[in-house]
Amino acid sequence: MLALVGCVVLLGGVPAHAQKGVAGAPLAVCVLRDTGGMDPAALIRAPGRRFDCASEQYRLGPGNYWVISQEIDRFSDPHLPLNVRIASLWQDALTLHILYADGAVVSQTTDSRGIAPLIQLGAIAEQPIPARQAKVVRLLWHVQGATNLRGVLLGARLSTAAESAHANLTMSALYAGFAGLAIALIIYNLALWGALRHRFQLYYCLMVALLLAYTFSTSGALAWAWPEIANNTRLRTNFLLLGGTGTAALVFARSFFEERIFAGWLGRYATVVGCATSGVGLFYFLTAPFAIGLVDAAFTCAFVALSAAVFPLLWRAWRLRSNYLWLFAFAWGAPILTAALRALANLHLIRWSFWIDNSTILAMMIEAVVSSLAVAYRIRLLRDERDDAIEREVMMRRLADTDPLTGLLNRRAFLQQAIGRADEQLLLIIDLDHFKRVNETLGHDGGDEVLRVFARMLRTSVPQGTLVARIGGEEFAILTPIAAPVEAEAVLARLRQMRMPFDIQVTASIGTCRGMLSSEVEWKALYRIADAALFDAKSAGRDRVRNALREAA
Repeated sequence: MLALVGCVVLLGGVPAHAQKGVAGAPLAVCVLRDTGGMDPAALIRAPGRRFDCASEQYRLGPGNYWVISQEIDRFSDPHLPLNVRIASLWQDALTLHILYADGAVVSQTTDSRGIAPLIQLGAIAEQPIPARQAKVVRLLWHVQGATNLRGVLLGARLSTAAESAHANLTMSALYAGFAGLAIALIIYNLALWGALRHRFQLYYCLMVALLLAYTFSTSGALAWAWPEIANNTRLRTNFLLLGGTGTAALVFARSFFEERIFAGWLGRYATVVGCATSGVGLFYFLTAPFAIGLVDAAFTCAFVALSAAVFPLLWRAWRLRSNYLWLFAFAWGAPILTAALRALANLHLIRWSFWIDNSTILAMMIEAVVSSLAVAYRIRLLRDERDDAIEREVMMRRLADTDPLTGLLNRRAFLQQAIGRADEQLLLIIDLDHFKRVNETLGHDGGDEVLRVFARMLRTSVPQGTLVARIGGEEFAILTPIAAPVEAEAVLARLRQMRMPFDIQVTASIGTCRGMLSSEVEWKALYRIADAALFDAKSAGRDRVRNALREAA
């Protein structure tokens, strides 16, 4: 169904600007704007009351900042090393200063890649705290070039190496599960497209592929696969892929639903929003960090507009009785919820959390599964429509050319194909013996089944090119070129061996004649002689063959 669903899920959610780790214990932090000429050693040893611990960080605006942690008072030793984990945010450089109880200050500075070398799964930056004999007192970060759209430094947590490894393992299972599902769905739908050629299958594959690429980037795996990438470039890539996914989702939706659903203003709205979503994503990728606040707001608005399209779409689908409404509504549930939560977080109406940010992946997994069911359901409906059309066509042909009970040619179609043949033909007229008794014994339904069984036997007993027809109640005709005759005795022998309904014994009498069939006159003559031979077979005791040795004139 609307994988659009999935899309929106993620669409609904704005890129993972900040993701908080769940490993370890949280660290409270306070911030101070960098006014220049500040000594980090003096700040970390005697922070005083200069740091702001009460204001929301995002209210302080972009720039350079000092961020200091609460008192730690823990050892980091080789057997139990400590790490500090923080959210991945847009920043040009990050320096960590660590104060130990013995008065030593150890500093770690990022290079031009920013925190990319520190990225863990879940887009968490993890900085190791070197082991010393003395306890760790506090931490001080120097953040340079912070856009501060969500905060200066978010989600600080102090963890052990074991806790960090467990967090990475948990996130790798989550991302790997989604990746495996996405790859399987792409392969499956490409295979279906190769057989069925429905465009919505290709659009679905494109959408899921973009979801997969977005997950690869926003999870932090891109920084592992490409160690030279700067973290800010990875964040820009998130926007680019997410914008493309939003557009692909709308394209898939329009190709999946009935055309009438997107008619009129809703179709135009979807086109504008789809172009805006991918356009703003591309613009963000190319222009960040210039006017990044404005572009980020535009991107959020584009996804809000995309999510808003769901409600008139559902209303129109319900009003026009779309076959896919229930699947679409179910699939969009999780994405719309996560979209709303992330939009509220981006607008600072609720506090950002790691699980709100990563709920996108969970919602995408739900959407991917539901949308795959929707695709299968759509294909089922298309199959049913095709089967209905084929059935109607077959029924029309049967009404015109075949006997509806046995599936053999009817008398009209038989004569149409028989008269005009150039070569000499062999005609067999077959009549079931005492068929009235069969009907009296088995009833008319049982008699009909006997006729069907006998018809199947005739079809499988004659060579290719032979005409087989039911020309009366229990009377059948076989016409074949004299060069490839049908052995009448073999037909009777096979009939004697056939198992009939209720094990009733059924026999037949056959009259044959050969001759030309270039005209209707010749047919009447040939039939009259074969019918006379059939009468002779019945008069002689039935269950036998009589051949007319004369040619029809």
